[in-house]
Amino acid sequence: MKKLSVLFAAVMMFVAVGVAKAQKIASLDVASVLSVMPEKIKLDQQMKTLSDTKKAELEKKRTAAQQTFEKYQKEASTQTQQVNEQRSAEMEKLQSNLQQEAMAGEKDIRDKYDAGLAPIEAKIKDAISKVAKAKGYDFIVDDTVFVYKGGPDATQDVKTQLGIK
Repeated sequence: MKKLSVLFAAVMMFVAVGVAKAQKIASLDVASVLSVMPEKIKLDQQMKTLSDTKKAELEKKRTAAQQTFEKYQKEASTQTQQVNEQRSAEMEKLQSNLQQEAMAGEKDIRDKYDAGLAPIEAKIKDAISKVAKAKGYDFIVDDTVFVYKGGPDATQDVKTQLGIK
């Protein structure tokens, strides 16, 4: 019985190795494909412009808040305690609003980036599927997951499918 289970295990290993060798696997450098796609380059430029605009707006508001804070500090000794407390509360609220606005701006940029990236990812996925079918690959894997890569590389084929050099 023990010999039979050992024989069965050996046969299964032989079959598994044969099946694995029969599959065609290619690697793909997705990052290099993305880096030369005109749509991705345009999206990156749009996101940089949006980010710079939001940063400039926020910086203006921070500068105005800083000037108000400095004014309030200079005038603090000439104001009543009640006025100073009101101003302090106003400055805390202003600071809180600035932080919320910064977080909202970052979220807005992330959301717009994700929305802009979705069609680009779909286009790449479609190109990968076409290349896999044309070349007979069973799997195309991002090359960042490999420790050693000796098989075919589908990167140039996908770039050609996308019309990129």
